[in-house]
Amino acid sequence: MPDTNETVSVSERIRSDLERKILSGALKPDDRIPLERELMEIYACSRMTVNKAVSELASRGLIVRRKRAGSFVAHPPSDSTILDIPDIRLDLERKGHAYGYQLLHRAVRAAKGLEEAALAGRDGRLIELRGVHRADGQPFGHERRLVSLSAVPEIEAEDFSETPPGTWLLGHVPWSQAEHRIFAVAAEGGIAAHLDIAEGAPCLMLERRTWLNGMPVTHVWQTFPGDRHSFIGALTRRQA
Repeated sequence: MPDTNETVSVSERIRSDLERKILSGALKPDDRIPLERELMEIYACSRMTVNKAVSELASRGLIVRRKRAGSFVAHPPSDSTILDIPDIRLDLERKGHAYGYQLLHRAVRAAKGLEEAALAGRDGRLIELRGVHRADGQPFGHERRLVSLSAVPEIEAEDFSETPPGTWLLGHVPWSQAEHRIFAVAAEGGIAAHLDIAEGAPCLMLERRTWLNGMPVTHVWQTFPGDRHSFIGALTRRQA
C-alpha cells in the first residue's frame, strides 16, 4: 500500500500538471485528457491517486467526465469576467497620485515544493520579490512575487530598487494566459505593519498567475487594505 503522504503529493502533481495545461491553453475545450490508465503509467501511481486528481478538476469545472468516453476540457461559462493585468504605478499616476515603490526583499533561490518547482521549470530557480506600493507617500498595497528564471532569465540582473516588478514585467515579457483569484483576508502581522493598518484588519488579496505559450512566468500575491481598494472587471457575453 502506498504511503499516504506520497499518494497525496502525486495526486496534487497530476492535478497541478493538468490544470496548468488547461489554463495555459495547451489543452483546449473538448480536448480529451489522458485516460486513467495512461495517467497511472505516466505517474507510476494507483487508480485511486489518479481519480482523486481528476475528481478535483471536475469539481472545479475545469473538466467534464463523459461515461465510457473519458474526461474532456470543459468550455468556459457563457458569462465571464475579463480582467486585464494592471500596471499599479501607471494606474495611480493616471489618477493624479504620486507613486512610490519600496523594495523589502529580493532573493534568487531554489524552488521549494511541487508548486514552486512547476513555476521554476528546467532552471529550478526563482527570484522572490517583496515590496510595498505607495500612493502620495502612504502605503497602497503589499506585493509578494515569484518569477521563473527559466521563463525570464534577464530578470536576475534587475535590482528593483526603483522600478516595481509588475511594471518591469509588463514592459519586457508578453503573457498569453492569466489566472486571477480575488478573496478577503485578514492582515497578517508583517504585512499589516508595512501597510500601516491593524493586524487582522480586512484586506483584499489578488492572486495572479501568468503564462507565456504554456510556460509559467510569475505567481504574485497583492494585498490591499479593504477600505482603500476595489477591483472592476468588464463583463462580456460569449456568442453561442
